[in-house]
Amino acid sequence: MKRLLLPLTCLGAFFLFSFHRPALHEFKINGEAQGTTYALSYYAADSVVNKRQIDSILDVIDLSMSLYRPNSTISRFNQSDKGLKLDAHFLNVVQRSFEIYRDTKGIFDITVEPLVNYWIRAKREPNSIDSAKIKQLLPFVGMDKLQLKGNHLAKQQPTVHVDVNGIAQGYSVDVLADFLDKHHIVAYVVEIGGEIRLKGPKPDGKPMRIGIEGPDSERGGTPTIKHVLAANQGAITTSGNYRGYLETKRMSYLINPKTGFPLNGEIISATVYAKDAITADGYDNVLMAMKVSEALQFVDRHKDLEAYLIYKRADGKLADTASTGFKKMLAN
Repeated sequence: MKRLLLPLTCLGAFFLFSFHRPALHEFKINGEAQGTTYALSYYAADSVVNKRQIDSILDVIDLSMSLYRPNSTISRFNQSDKGLKLDAHFLNVVQRSFEIYRDTKGIFDITVEPLVNYWIRAKREPNSIDSAKIKQLLPFVGMDKLQLKGNHLAKQQPTVHVDVNGIAQGYSVDVLADFLDKHHIVAYVVEIGGEIRLKGPKPDGKPMRIGIEGPDSERGGTPTIKHVLAANQGAITTSGNYRGYLETKRMSYLINPKTGFPLNGEIISATVYAKDAITADGYDNVLMAMKVSEALQFVDRHKDLEAYLIYKRADGKLADTASTGFKKMLAN
């Protein structure tokens, strides 16, 4: 009998040790980057990730893809005659951009930079909008004018410039989320400029809850929370033209690369859910270029996407709709 007692005692000690887990606390990090703000919230026994680390990661990404830094890889590419070798971050974004470009038959296109610059100037002087000038810029637009071989991105002519603001912010969110994963953090929310990736549940077993914004009137108005999404993994990003996006770097989301003009269709806000933020970010502006019925059909064909759309009806009133999978995630 005594020989049985020792294993049972050890077994009891093992269970006590296994269930005595350190308490998890919520840690928050906030800052500014990429022309906007960022916020991280994560649960851990200790502050294993700090603001200095996050700022350092974002600075490296800026050195890769910021159009506002003349020494960034993207700026040097745009200034080059034939192209150059890409760093790892820029390469990842360009590879995904080609995939989405092909999947959307050119609706998503990172060569819109000349058009973006034109419309930024035009916003300052609305009377200067010139359709002939826009038509002159269109031959410089189109990812068919780029060629990626290994890590070298070539362009057909010096006038082809790229702008990855329509997807790079989502990629940045993923990079930060991956950094938290490497530190074995199992519950977090990462947000940059409204683009979000989450992982849960919270320590109390409840899912993460994310508010979905939309305009409060037909004229746009102050954004309000329309719905609350509850999930334990994935990414949520939003593209919209109801609150001055054309005055920010997000303008690249809302230029039609085929016409050269800003999008002005039925959909005024598209929120996309996907497994990662680079995917959601790449497709949210794509849906903005479609009619509501087309957007829902497109999402239905892509099993890795879900969407919530706010649109204007024929009478000018606002309405909303969502894919089946998105509706299932709504908490209200």
